[in-house]
Amino acid sequence: MISSGQFFDGHASKEKLASSRGSVLHEVKSVGVLIVGIGNMGGGMAANLLAKGWKVVVSDTDAQKVKFWVSKGAKSLNDQSNRAQAATDSIAIIICVVDALQTEDVLFGEHGLADNLQAGHTVILCPTISPQDVESFANRLAERGIHTIDAPMSGGPARAADGTMSLMVACPQAVFNQQAVLLNALSSKVFHISEKPGDAARTKLVNNLLAGINLVGAAEALALAQRLGLNIEKTLDVMEQSSGQSWIGSDRMRRAIAGDYVPRAHVTLLEKDTRLAVECALAAGFEGPLGAAASNVFARAHAAGFAEQDDGAIFKLLSGK
Repeated sequence: MISSGQFFDGHASKEKLASSRGSVLHEVKSVGVLIVGIGNMGGGMAANLLAKGWKVVVSDTDAQKVKFWVSKGAKSLNDQSNRAQAATDSIAIIICVVDALQTEDVLFGEHGLADNLQAGHTVILCPTISPQDVESFANRLAERGIHTIDAPMSGGPARAADGTMSLMVACPQAVFNQQAVLLNALSSKVFHISEKPGDAARTKLVNNLLAGINLVGAAEALALAQRLGLNIEKTLDVMEQSSGQSWIGSDRMRRAIAGDYVPRAHVTLLEKDTRLAVECALAAGFEGPLGAAASNVFARAHAAGFAEQDDGAIFKLLSGK
């Protein structure tokens, strides 16, 4: 395994340092990375790494998604006759599935990857799951000598594709250093939260709880503006330039008021994330006034039939349109 610690030889000349960086970068790009789960975010990461010249191997239960990314230059794990070798021949495995159940299946199921990995390999966990699940997966992998990087993402598919998403990371410093080249290729906004897997998951839940609260707030405000007979496009113009502005409010409500509910992020995702955040809060003995209320709105949207629509459908729910 290549360590980015090679980058920090204080006795090396600038020329040798640059040469070393270039050599390491070329080597890790050639070894490549395996991405399991190539939906919106996993696909965005694949696009980003392929554009930067990385070797990317993909795996997904959706054969059409695999076929698409193979057409873009990726290799398919499903086509590999030697699954163990294909899994091991990567600088790291990025798990980008939806939830803990899918993560369990990918790692420890009937054809789980954990059985194919050698000690010293690294698994990067990107799903938004409970901190307790992250800790459990990390402990079980550690029993096999496999490193875990707790690395949930934020920012959406477009930012994953251009490498500007936020990447929250929790892992020992040595593992962080070892995978620095890959992490920095994935994102220009890498936050090393702590050395304890689970802390990045906690950070992501806190962030997504705020995102959910902001989205419900923006949808409620625009639904009220509509009921008051205001031009909601102009109202959103004002909100975007005033104290009511939020990124997720602007992003989702612009599409919603145009009637665009094609899913970039399904209602079910923030439904899950806000629920997990509220559960995490209660386990810590904290109960705030807004989190549970926002979470309930996403649950209502699901029950109303909007589960597979973009989460901007919260506007549709609250406006009654």
